[in-house]
Amino acid sequence: MRIRLAQDPEADELLGRSPLALLIGMLLDQQVPLERAFAGPRTIADRLGRDLDAREIASYDPDQFAALLAATPAVHRYPKAMAARVQALAAYLVEQYDGSAEKVWEDVRDGAGLLRRLLALPGFGRQKAQIFLALLGKQCGVRPDGWREAAGPYGEEGVHRSVADVVDAESLQLVRATKQEAKRAAKK
Repeated sequence: MRIRLAQDPEADELLGRSPLALLIGMLLDQQVPLERAFAGPRTIADRLGRDLDAREIASYDPDQFAALLAATPAVHRYPKAMAARVQALAAYLVEQYDGSAEKVWEDVRDGAGLLRRLLALPGFGRQKAQIFLALLGKQCGVRPDGWREAAGPYGEEGVHRSVADVVDAESLQLVRATKQEAKRAAKK
């Protein structure tokens, strides 16, 4: 699977092979440019010195994990808060899915069921869950019956609405333009 969200080959390679990295990138995708959010898992892995592991992240000392995310350059604009969210997500994955992020979407019966699973993840509200569901469907081949409907407007084909639609630098710019237009329209 070829992911191009971070717009950095090494970060995107990790996102393409690690479902946990992809989930963490989606969690980090707020109040920072999306490339920075999705580069975050690679930065965390580099600072840990190994690939991401939900059990390790969940059991990491919270202050030390926050310091790891806050080191220059910080992984996120709010490193302490996001460190806590990443650890909460990892702990949930350990509790519910034996630490395996891909089990969130494996063996799901339909899009509505997958959406329910995503909504149960710490830090995932409705919009984030629908966007991630659309990302799974559009770019990762996870397409249970009704996935587009469950993803709402983010599941539509031929749009440039969210990270689910970013496949290269050009589509990233189209997504940005769509978001800017939506902000302008909301102000009117």
